[in-house]
Amino acid sequence: MTTAATRSVVIEKELPHPPEKIWRALTEGPLIKEWLMENDFQPAVGHAFTLRMKPMPNWNGIIECQVLAMEPCKTLSYTWGTLGLGTVVTFTLTRTDAGTHLRVEQSGFGADREANYKGAQYGWQNFIGNLERVVAGLA
Repeated sequence: MTTAATRSVVIEKELPHPPEKIWRALTEGPLIKEWLMENDFQPAVGHAFTLRMKPMPNWNGIIECQVLAMEPCKTLSYTWGTLGLGTVVTFTLTRTDAGTHLRVEQSGFGADREANYKGAQYGWQNFIGNLERVVAGLA
């Protein structure tokens, strides 16, 4: 007998920037706003924060989050809860000769959450494209 499996959306990308630069875009509120959404993020384990988008039909535009783990310039993990869905987003940065290997994983999609899973696949492709643009513009 198997238990209900969950799925993850995983996006991996090589970025020609040092981890420190990408870390800033992942942890500084004004930069997070530029590539992801409005927020009251603080880089502290246990900090509860919200990500906010324009509300849409059947959704208030609010994602409830809490920082689970943080290792500066290496890993950042937080809960991502909205519409009764509870997932975890983890960013992993690995320094490479050419810059940084970025791995983003959003885990915890149940079989009954196909629309959320597909939405996350689409959303993260856009978010990572925006992140690249923001990081490229940092001094």
